[in-house]
Amino acid sequence: MSGYRFNSDSIFLYDFIGSFSPSGDMLDVGCGVGVIGLLLARDFDLKATLVEKQPVMVSYARKNAEINKIEADIHLADFLEFECPERFDCIVSNPPFYHEDVIKSEDPHLHACRYNSHLPPKPFFAKAKRLLKPRGHLFFCYDASQIGDILIALNDASLTVEHMRFVHPRQDRAAKLVMIHARSDSKAKCIVLPPLIPFEAEGYGEAAKEIFKNARTHTIKCQID
Repeated sequence: MSGYRFNSDSIFLYDFIGSFSPSGDMLDVGCGVGVIGLLLARDFDLKATLVEKQPVMVSYARKNAEINKIEADIHLADFLEFECPERFDCIVSNPPFYHEDVIKSEDPHLHACRYNSHLPPKPFFAKAKRLLKPRGHLFFCYDASQIGDILIALNDASLTVEHMRFVHPRQDRAAKLVMIHARSDSKAKCIVLPPLIPFEAEGYGEAAKEIFKNARTHTIKCQID
């Protein structure tokens, strides 16, 4: 099967969000196959709404919810056009974050999943702000090299970064990913948490193994008709 499924970034983000014990009404933006929103709904007291603009990914997300007996309201929609009367206690997302200067995939599914032209930061954060309840939480991950632009865009949307955690592939490598917890109507100072370093020696280290163990995921390749 061709197309995008999910990678370790989603599992690391699930673990990061879980460390804050989320509860209430949750919206997963650009949910893909549903891994983040469904895992959080499985493990925490959350009412899950998922939104995804690719029909094939919505099919996978609905099948994953059905197989795992997880209740979730899954919508086929572009988040920037998604209208919802509800407001949410938390919004979570592993958004497409590759910028315009990188070599682009010709596969339309991969293109939509990877490149931030499909969900630019400024309109993403502005829409998230409108859909959050007062003091609501936004959790997401992004390319660490774009952290300056992300912080400016969050500030423009009146969202305050309360926590950040960088992910370095190895001890001696620069960060590739940053996980962020921002909040509406907050005056808190930012806490930069200890980094996550997934790889040690020839494989995953103990920290990453523990995250995968807690996630309890099982991946198969299949075609949904």
